Formats: sequence, structure tokens, C-alpha cells
Amino acid sequence: MSSLRVLRRSSTSTSTSTSPPSRSWSPTAAFAAATERVRAGTLSQDDAHHLFDELLRQVTPVPERPLNGFLAALARATSSAACIRDGPALDVALFNRVCREQAGPRVAPLTVHTYNILMDCCCRASRPDLGLAFFARLLRTGLKTDEITANTFLKCLCYAKRTDEAVNVLLHRMSELGCVPNAFSYSIVLKSLCDNSMSQRALDLLQMMAKEGGACSPNVVAYSTVIHGFFKEGETGKACNLFHEMMQQGVEPSVWTYSSIIDALCKARAMDKAELVLQQMVNKGVQPNNVTYNCMIHGYSTSGRWKEAAKLFREMKSRGLIPDTFTCNALMTYLCKHGRSKEAAEISDAMTAKGHKPDIVSYSILLHGYANEGCFADMIDLFNSMERNGIAADCHVFSILIGAYAKCELMDEAMLKFTQMRRQGVSPDAFTYSTVIVALCRVGRLADAIGKFGEMIAMGVQPDRPVYRSLIQGCFMHGGLVKATAGF
Repeated sequence: MSSLRVLRRSSTSTSTSTSPPSRSWSPTAAFAAATERVRAGTLSQDDAHHLFDELLRQVTPVPERPLNGFLAALARATSSAACIRDGPALDVALFNRVCREQAGPRVAPLTVHTYNILMDCCCRASRPDLGLAFFARLLRTGLKTDEITANTFLKCLCYAKRTDEAVNVLLHRMSELGCVPNAFSYSIVLKSLCDNSMSQRALDLLQMMAKEGGACSPNVVAYSTVIHGFFKEGETGKACNLFHEMMQQGVEPSVWTYSSIIDALCKARAMDKAELVLQQMVNKGVQPNNVTYNCMIHGYSTSGRWKEAAKLFREMKSRGLIPDTFTCNALMTYLCKHGRSKEAAEISDAMTAKGHKPDIVSYSILLHGYANEGCFADMIDLFNSMERNGIAADCHVFSILIGAYAKCELMDEAMLKFTQMRRQGVSPDAFTYSTVIVALCRVGRLADAIGKFGEMIAMGVQPDRPVYRSLIQGCFMHGGLVKATAGF
């Protein structure tokens, strides 16, 4: 069901609009208070509709500023807000009430700014088609459009994947909307072109901006957008050429520009060049942010340069920046591979303390580290903690635990985990079955191994060579030649 479905109101809500107005009610104060509650996350959908119930009973219209301020706050309400799950949808529902009810136009006259907010709402709610419908309705009202209207219209077209139309409006029809394009207008379309792998067209548009000059001169956002687009398309040469052109034009790169370049170089494992760009960035007075550090740390990690990665990780933390989960996982992998699971656990704890909850990959890395070091108590504690935190173990996690026990020939513990795995609805894969069957054969539990082999076949899991080899060897050692040749 659409997130912008109009919220239904009971018949009592409509009837209240004909009730006598409240003498003590101040629309300005009421909307200001409601706006603060939206920002604090304490205003519910019912509260918002009750506010409009009261508004529709009034004689005096609400001033434009508090009404639009309230609608704008709703449009920006996060989806995690305690009471409002979908601010943009609620905005549209309230707008429809004002249009539908007789008192609406009198007590809440709609302005071009109101329509701008509603169009932006639709983009935020991933419904640009409705944003375009609001734009058409705005034109029918005869209200004069402004620069914000034009730019929001461009955004709606781009969000609707109608980039060619957006380019046409930008270059030929802005005057019809009563304004001229500026750098922000161009940046909206540039981003859409680059997002749709049309960075060369974006470059052509950027060069047109440079010829226009004035308010349309390319700024750092415009250049950075196209540079990032070329890097995404693998056009490293074009991206670097544009970066140098940007510098020659006197446009100073931002942290986003530098981070895009560093990210591309790190992905190409050109770490020496990435270091030079990082140093240039610092020398220019641009401080690296989370994204910059994460790119560098991950680049060092994937290149096997763990000392440099660890050094940057410490530097990042000393600056009060928070590494992302992806970066922490890369460092934890390195530490666990080198028998330093305790240090990896410290990174996981620090990540949790900073509000970044470890994901199942983080847990898997650390569980594998504990398993390799034989730290079974720590391994089980972490496994239980993972489940307490609402992260369900998958086949890979269970296989780590089963493999750890099987390696030490603790088959009773391994089989308990195998049983728990099945009980929780997780299907073993070929690796899990192979681990169990090989270990059972190794300790002489041939009957159990053959039983698991039969279960494996029944589950439709194809046995691999180690399974057959272990079963044949087990039969020769514990079951005799006849069983070996007859069964396999």
C-alpha cells in the first residue's frame, strides 16, 4: 500500500468543523507548539488531525508562516520519530482535508510556499509522481511560481526518472516559471544524470554552466557531482582531468570531492596515490571526515597493509570520529587472522559504545577468531549475546561453532549445535554436513556419519569429495571392506 495513502478520518472529525469556534484558541501559538512537538517526536497523527479539527472551526485564518512551518517540520520528520511514522504522508492528508472541507480555503489559504512544501514531501516519500500532480494543481490555481517551485519541479522530474524532461525544462522553460536557473538548478539535474550513468552528458552540461557564468558558474557541488559520477562509471582519467580543471578555475575542492577521489584510488588499490591526495587535502586545510578515513582504512586493509590501517584507525578515534561497521569489520578480520581476537573484541565493544551495533558479519568474524584460538567460553558468550541482541544465527554462524567443536573432536557439543541449528529452522549446507560427517568418521562414529550422510541426501544437499573420502576411509577402518564397497 502506498506510503502516501490519504489517512481516513471518521465522520465525527468532519462534523466537528461545523461546531462553534473556540474563543481562546490562538492558531499562531497552537501551530508553533505543534511544530516543536513534531521536532521533538511527540506529536501523533491523531494530534495533528485534532489540530486541524480546531483550525476548521475558526473564523480567523491561520497566518501563512506558522502553517507552512508546521507542514515543513512534518515533511522533515524522520521515519524513526516516536509518534509520526510517515510525516510526508500526513502532510498530504492534512492538505487534502483543507481542500475537501468547506472552511478550508477560508481558514488555511494555500500559497505557493505551501505547494513547494508538498512537492518536496512527495520527493522525500519517493512519490515524485504525486509531486508532479501537485505542480499541475499549483499551475491551475494561478499562483505565481518562484525559484523554489522551479527547482522542486526539477527534483520531482529527476526522482521520477524523467531526466531528459528535466534537462529540457532547465535549458528552455525556466522563464515560463518566472525564474532563471542558478547553480542549484543545474546541480539537481547533474546529479540525476550521474546517478543514471550519464556522466558525459553531465560534463557537457557543466561546460554550458561555465559559459553562462554569473549565478550559473559551476561551484564545488557541481564539479564534485560529476567527478563522483565519472569515478562510479570507472572513468578515472576523466574524473582526474575534471578535478584538475576545477582547481585551475579556482574552485576549492570540498571534503566530499577529496573523499570521492580517495575512495576510487583505494578501490583500485593505488594506496600511494591515495596517500598523496590525503596529504594534499590536509595541506589545503580540509579536514578528513568519517568517509575519508573509512575509505583509507578499508583500502589499507584490502591491500594487506594492516599497520597503516591500524594507525589511521587510532588517529580517527583520537579525532572523535566514528568508524563505520564496514571498516571495523575489516580491521577485526585482520586481528582475528593473526590470533588477536581480544583486540578485535575491543573494537566491537567500542563500535557498540558509539552507537554502531555490530551486524551478523561482525559477529561471524569474532566467532571465527575465538574458534581458531580455542576460546570456547568466549565464543559461546558472544553467540548468546548475538541472539539476545536480536540477531538470528545463520548457517555460516552455526557452521563456525560446529567446526570449532569438531576440530577438537568434541562431537557431543558439535551435535548439540547441529540439532539447535535444525530446531531454529536453519538448513545446513554442504560445508556444514561435510564438517560433521568428516569429524564423526575421524572419531569412529561411523553409524552417526552414515546417518548424517543419508539426511544430507534426503535434504537435497550434494555431497562433496571430502564426504565420500571420509566415509570410505571410515568404513575401511571401522566398518570393513564390504560396507565400503556396498555403500559407496
